[in-house]
Amino acid sequence: MQGGRKHHPFLPNLDEGLVRKMLQKVGAADIEDLFSDIPENVKLRRKLRVPEAESEYMVRRETLSRLSENVTPPHALCFLGGGVWPHYIPAAVESITSRQEFYTAYTPYQAEISQGMLQALFEYQSLMSDLLGMEACNSSLYDWASAAGEAVRMAVRVTGRKRAILAASSGPRRKDVIRTYTSPMGLALDTVGFSKSGGTLDLDALGRKISDDVACLYVECPNYFGIIEEGIAEAAAKVHAAGGLVIVGVDPISLSLVKEPGSYGADIVVGEGQPLGIPMNYGGPHLGIFAVKDIKLARSMPGRLIGLTSPISDPGRKAFAMVLQAREQHIRREAAMSNVCTNQSLMAVAAASYLSLLGKEGFRSLGESVISNSHFAAKRLSDVKGIRSPHFDGAYFKEFVVSYPRSKAETVYRRLARNGILAGYPIGSEFGLRAEAGLFCVTEVHTRDDIERLAGALQGAL
Repeated sequence: MQGGRKHHPFLPNLDEGLVRKMLQKVGAADIEDLFSDIPENVKLRRKLRVPEAESEYMVRRETLSRLSENVTPPHALCFLGGGVWPHYIPAAVESITSRQEFYTAYTPYQAEISQGMLQALFEYQSLMSDLLGMEACNSSLYDWASAAGEAVRMAVRVTGRKRAILAASSGPRRKDVIRTYTSPMGLALDTVGFSKSGGTLDLDALGRKISDDVACLYVECPNYFGIIEEGIAEAAAKVHAAGGLVIVGVDPISLSLVKEPGSYGADIVVGEGQPLGIPMNYGGPHLGIFAVKDIKLARSMPGRLIGLTSPISDPGRKAFAMVLQAREQHIRREAAMSNVCTNQSLMAVAAASYLSLLGKEGFRSLGESVISNSHFAAKRLSDVKGIRSPHFDGAYFKEFVVSYPRSKAETVYRRLARNGILAGYPIGSEFGLRAEAGLFCVTEVHTRDDIERLAGALQGAL
């Protein structure tokens, strides 16, 4: 190790001699040369404040002590959503995904010996295609945001156009990722607003923005406010008439009761598979849904498709295989559809297991519980003096906005957190609501007692 001490037995590359040889090989004068592309103003100009080594027991004790400071379910009530939602995960899902055959597999590169994983991914694709009303679904991307970014890039490639329209009522982080993904393409991004009363897409404003240079419209249903876009079919017709594509972002749980995107004109569907048996887990890993309506679009889709065939030697047997790897650099190199080089296979297995366990009737029953609980909560909160619940008049699913005419949303949010309740994510400033407002999420995991506790805490937080 540098400084005259012996190098670490498990980290041989810290040996001074080896370090010098490696630097000489790559043509660098010192370690700092390897980070020359990092701006000086963001570099840490001091040594890390790392304490001296402790025993394993003391390190574990310190770690657990720090972790205990986190405010997380089930020790705190969680009414937060916005892209990561609290849902119950059947024990069988964890049991299936914990099997070594699934759990230890990164991804089936050697497909001929990964029949079990390939079948599970094939089942995932089939279930999601049915749920979304689409012809083909890939076997996963990272998350909703990355899928949305890839979808807009794909629409630009397919149409050859350089302008996209984003619904202002979409998730702010997803819009950020779309901007990041498309910035190297020289794409012009326009935003279309929403009704200040209903929270739905402004169809008149959309009509004024559509022209023959529009590659796509990106809109979410339900949108970030939890509002169901009842005019989305009309919006899709307007875009299609101009030769553009329609990209719809969804919460898959909503499809237990809401029409599937394929029925109202979606060309590409993206979304977050986290509600389908995947823990919130501090925001990841999650599951990016990506599906297309026209099978001809599959070749331009960034992802892997698993197909079902049979061996020539035994036509009666099933055989699963990768039939498309459109995004892989090792397959298409510079012609790859994306620079993404992995997927969320284990999360896709979890989603397939979840949907299979619930079945059609169980899935619908889940949706009914969610919409019943969320509407009960919105009505109960409306009884709290000093708030408006829900803020918008439009039909909503699972999430709704509450506004505070006389209180700061950030203050309400923090006061609730101090009482062990995570709720009311502040959103007013991001959307120009001209009101202090918070986003609330209520699902099947919340009881009437939970909602009563929320109402009482909210009254005290105003």
